[in-house]
Parts: sequence; C-alpha cells; structure tokens
Amino acid sequence: MRVIPTRREAVQLTLAAGAFAALPSDLRAQAFPDRPIRVIVPLAAASAVDVALRLVVDEMGRDLGQSFIVENQPGASGIVGMRSGARATPDGYTILGVNDSIMAMLPAMKDEVGYDPVADFAPITELVTINFALIANPSFPAANVQELIALAKAKPGAIDYGSGGPGSPQHVAMELLMNATGIKLNHVPYRGVTQAFNDVVGGHIPLMITGLPAPNDLIKAGNLKLLGITSARRSPVFPDQPTIAEQGVTGFDFTTYGAMVAPAKTPPAIIARLNQSAVKAMRTPAVQKRLEEMGFQVIANSPAEFTVALKEGIAKYAALAKAANIRL
Repeated sequence: MRVIPTRREAVQLTLAAGAFAALPSDLRAQAFPDRPIRVIVPLAAASAVDVALRLVVDEMGRDLGQSFIVENQPGASGIVGMRSGARATPDGYTILGVNDSIMAMLPAMKDEVGYDPVADFAPITELVTINFALIANPSFPAANVQELIALAKAKPGAIDYGSGGPGSPQHVAMELLMNATGIKLNHVPYRGVTQAFNDVVGGHIPLMITGLPAPNDLIKAGNLKLLGITSARRSPVFPDQPTIAEQGVTGFDFTTYGAMVAPAKTPPAIIARLNQSAVKAMRTPAVQKRLEEMGFQVIANSPAEFTVALKEGIAKYAALAKAANIRL
C-alpha cells in the first residue's frame, strides 16, 4: 500500500531536501550517498560499456553502502540517453556510463546532437579501454581481412554490415576500415549494438565490427568467425589472431573507452567521492581480473585526466571525420 505523506510531512521533507542542498559541497559529500544512485547507460544492454560498468558499480555499491540502479536508454546512437542525463539534477544521484562514441565521435561528426560533451557533463573517470573485433557469420566466405577486401572489391556495396547506429563505434570503425582499404560495404544501422550482433549470429547480416567481450564465447565455440582485431596490439583473449594492421592494413588502430560522467554542476566533492569509489572498485583484484579476462584494460584515471583525454578525443575524431569524409 502506498503511504501518502500529510501536508506537514511533505513540507518537512521539502525543507530537509532544501537544507541538504544548502550545505557546503564538502559536507554534502560526507553525507553522500544516502539513497540509491541511478545510472543511465545510453547504449543497449550487454554492450561493452554496459558489461564493464555493471561490474564496477556493483563493487562501488558495496563500498558506498548504496545500490546502483542501471537504466539502459538506447536510441539514436546514444543521443536519447545523453539528453536525458544532461537534464538530470546535478546532485550525484544520477550518473551515466558512456563511451567515446557518445562523448567524442558523434559530436565531431554530426552537426547537432542536442548535448555538449564538455559543457553538459562532469567527467568522473575513464573505466576501461575497449578492444574491437571484426566478426562474421560462419557462412561468410572470407576467413580473413584480405579475403574480405577481395570480395568487397569484386562486388562494391553488395556486402552488408551491421552497427549500433550512425556514429556508433561499430559504424565509425568500419568507415575507417573502408577508407583505409578502398572498399565499399553497405551499412545496416540498428537501434542498438545487441540487435546488430544477434543478427550476425543468426545469419541475417554477414559481418560487423563489435567490442569485446560480446563475441568471445561464440568465437571460441565456432559460432562466429573472427577476421581480425582492430587494435594495434593483439588481444590477450585471442593471442593467435592477427590484428587488422598485421593483415596488411598498415597503421589501422581502433579502440574506444568506457567511462563514467555526471551532469554538469554536480558538486566537485561528490565527483571526487564517486571517482575515489570507482577507482577503488576497478583496482579490486577480483574486479580487475574479471575485466581483463573479458578483454578490457583498466584505466581508472582522475576527472582532470579524463577531461584532457575527452578534449583530445573530440579533436582527433573531428580530424578523422574530415579526412575520411564521415558526416552524419
């Protein structure tokens, strides 16, 4: 049964909330958190950011004594969830799990996304580096990157690939691969990466680039074909698999990061408290081991370091978008 507060009780609750807000930020940080924390993930469930973030916030919950409630809000390559997060009350009780597609790629490649990655958000920490894999359904005839290039050049635009939407990491990575090799593939955007991934597994589309760890078990079981790793170095999860660069696409190197941000104007003392807890969680041996087993590399940096990386990333992808002529 829902208990409706009396008018007097409602006034007391309002006064208490106002008194808390009026406290200096360092005192609010000492009391923080005193209720569950909402975590908006503007990406599909089971995406790389979602997987890594859930491990970290579970450990943060044990550290801070409060639960973290994750809400996936995919749509428009992450724009829907980002706009929602930007409008949230900046009190530390709403944070976001993001990647550099949302924070750097989209703003650099699209004229209007409805949020400013620098002005509308307060960086907390970069969580992990995310490695990507070029995968295909087992029925796809190419077994490696060079065979894919040969097939694509024989039939320009005839081979479909999936992504989590325009401007998603899967889309940007494939655009960069096409630009580097001179091939043309047909982009099939989905509302989220999980849907695209499931259609590759099911054979409805032949291939995509996606973040580890989603395909790991299916690759090992033979239910997906691994054509190449997008990073400059081989993945420790698949040490025998050559990178795309090793297969003749010289200099190809694509990774992203998963990160945690809050709405702008969240008190610095609360940002510091969240950063401290997140870094502690990622450096907990069991959490770090699990992240590395799935193919992530822990970053766990400071808000200031994340701010520098964010601005550098926006500049980097603006330059790449211009060079590769990627406009969304």
